[in-house]
Amino acid sequence: MTHDEVRKRAKDEGAEFFLAQFVEMHGKPNAKLMPASALDTLLGEGAGFAGFAAGPMGQTPASPDIAAIPDTASYTRVPWQPDLVRFACDVTVQDEPWPYCPRTILRNALARAEKLGFRMKIGLEAEFFLVGKDARGELILDDPLDTLEQPCYDAKALYRNYEFLTTLSRYCNELGYGNYANDHEDANGQFESNFEYDDAVTSCDRAIFFRYMVHVMAQQRGKLATFMPKPFGNLTGNGCHFHISLWDPSGKKNLFESKTDEFGLSKLAYHFIAGVIEHASAQSAIVAPTVNSYKRIGVGAPTSGATWSPAYAAWGGNNRTRIICVPGGGRIEHRSIDGSANPYLAATAVLAAGLDGIARELATPPMNTMNLYTATPAEVRRKRIKGLPTTLADAVDALRKDAVLRDWFGHTGTEHYTDYFANVKEAEFREWHSHVTRWEIDRYLTLF
Repeated sequence: MTHDEVRKRAKDEGAEFFLAQFVEMHGKPNAKLMPASALDTLLGEGAGFAGFAAGPMGQTPASPDIAAIPDTASYTRVPWQPDLVRFACDVTVQDEPWPYCPRTILRNALARAEKLGFRMKIGLEAEFFLVGKDARGELILDDPLDTLEQPCYDAKALYRNYEFLTTLSRYCNELGYGNYANDHEDANGQFESNFEYDDAVTSCDRAIFFRYMVHVMAQQRGKLATFMPKPFGNLTGNGCHFHISLWDPSGKKNLFESKTDEFGLSKLAYHFIAGVIEHASAQSAIVAPTVNSYKRIGVGAPTSGATWSPAYAAWGGNNRTRIICVPGGGRIEHRSIDGSANPYLAATAVLAAGLDGIARELATPPMNTMNLYTATPAEVRRKRIKGLPTTLADAVDALRKDAVLRDWFGHTGTEHYTDYFANVKEAEFREWHSHVTRWEIDRYLTLF
């Protein structure tokens, strides 16, 4: 939209306030609330922030302010607050694009991909828990009746949350997100919402606003929501699966689609899959970016009997035990991405890996049809299936060594963004690793 079109729409819809919103490395939405009288300033100069205070944005307290510049195409009338409009913003510093801005990083990668003849589209499956805290501050499920050992798709639990889920679905579809399904997921207290695919930046903007919306809605009802990968040790964790396809620059031809292939995939798609698998370890630092992420990934069964998260860097049909499955023709599903991932950075990592596979015409490893949750180490070695990092530290080490991701995430002028990311995540791992848990006290205090 032009600025005049924004002004007219805002006036027609009675918008009185605007959220200028951007995300930092972790995906935390930061915003300023500005009145309608300041709309011209917002559209022209953007909203100013002290970048260091917002989170990892490549700044210090001595740095110049960042400016959040609205992308007018992201105009979002907040469904539960009709006088409020949100803009997703790109960050600039002294009128120049800021290379530490995750949205800018993805936009740069997409522009580069478009020059190569590719346009990325993404559909989302977002998982979350509705929870609360007891008198001792311990995390508990919001629904005390949600106690089945295998609660996935439970109609009774779904109906007990009918008001929340139907309101959420209405809001999403008012916004044009194409929400087509909502279900009770595999864990007690866990739910999933599914969305139609769209251009990568648009889908990532929606992912950020969706998480914000779920948090706000939960708090309005005296609940808490969490997208944390593994909030409960005995339950399945939260993924944020991406359904990915590449199109021609016009967005009209799906380049992943084939009418003759068994899975409905083109040779290009298979090369893309091969690239994703080739760079799986380095990607993990981006798509599973917290210490908690690595408690979700793996083969250990929770109460329901399966983690439903990837065990290995492998691919195949509609088999959910590896990072890539093929649920239908013309697209692939990336299952390593979890609820803590910054969607802009995750999309950049997957795009970079996949396009490297296309550029080098990498062959996909043999398709694997077995249940990798029950595969023995000997079987995995015999089939030459790549493992995934088991800790954030391992993933960060792999990211530091990956020249392709380093190239696609760009140089900030003083360092490669992947080095900056790795430094922040390495510090996060060390902070966690220095914390003594109750498990350690119980196990070791009097053992020796």
